[in-house]
Amino acid sequence: MHARVNPADYTEVKPQRRWGRLVAMLIVPLLIIGAGVYYWFAGASSVATDNAYVQQDKVSISSDVTGRVSDVLVHESQRVKKGDVLIRIEPLPFRIALAQANASLASARMQVTGLLEGTAGKDADVSGKREAVGFARIDLQRQQELMKAGFTTRARMQQAEHALNQAQSDLAQAISDQVMARTAANSAGNPNTHPLVLAAMAQRDKAALDLARTTIRAPADGLVSQTDKVQPGQIVATGIPTMSLVISDKPYIEANFKETDLEHMRVGQTARVKLDAYPGSPIAGRVESIGAGTGSEFSVLPAQNATGNWVKVTQRVPVRIALPAHTSVPLIAGLSAKVTVETGK
Repeated sequence: MHARVNPADYTEVKPQRRWGRLVAMLIVPLLIIGAGVYYWFAGASSVATDNAYVQQDKVSISSDVTGRVSDVLVHESQRVKKGDVLIRIEPLPFRIALAQANASLASARMQVTGLLEGTAGKDADVSGKREAVGFARIDLQRQQELMKAGFTTRARMQQAEHALNQAQSDLAQAISDQVMARTAANSAGNPNTHPLVLAAMAQRDKAALDLARTTIRAPADGLVSQTDKVQPGQIVATGIPTMSLVISDKPYIEANFKETDLEHMRVGQTARVKLDAYPGSPIAGRVESIGAGTGSEFSVLPAQNATGNWVKVTQRVPVRIALPAHTSVPLIAGLSAKVTVETGK
């Protein structure tokens, strides 16, 4: 026997609405479109580039004198302050040179003093020469009178004439020496202003300066690098770099922006810097300067575009981004970065 089915035991099943699925299908595209519009307008007010690098000014440390290194007082990556001693050069040869210069200066002063004291002797010499000329003239006159009377010989008279000429020549030389002595005495009124003394003083000052330059000091605050290039006992020559000093208190970013990004960029605008080494620690900066030329203009071999197969290439312009002196992360020269400048347009 078959059981009878009661229709009351079943409820009517209504079809479910598909509004939820439709809304979901519409919301997702709307969100994507909205995000695209947001990023479009947000990106329109800024320009960015990842062709950017951390830069720090570097100074090549060299010696102003040639000598043997006695001490190297710094090590690699050591932080130094302006005026700290980096290298010492053996000072003994320069001390000897300074002593010689002091001796030359003392000798010059004695020579000038002798010029002052020699004026009186030159005056006495001129007076004696004048008396000799007068005596020779009287003797010649006497010989001439005796010659007329026949009591002397012609040879004796000629000897008297020669003696007068010699005395006159000696007088002229004595007068010349007297003039020179007086001129020297007048110029040596103050021994420290006489040319001989001034030249000796200049040599002494140079020797003292060379001695002071045997101590090489840091010209600015920063970090020393390449200290292994110089060792104690090594001979260093004038002007040859020994190590480098990275000036760490003025870091900046050199960002190479496309020329098409410069229309609304101005000096003073704010910038966001993200270092590849520290992506989670952005740094705030500002546009300090916009380059006066593209990178190709300052290359060793500039590109020659006057050719038949010329292809236009978008140029890049270096823009300097100033950074604060102290940041939350260490700034190492050469680190890669991404820079975004808020142009407001």
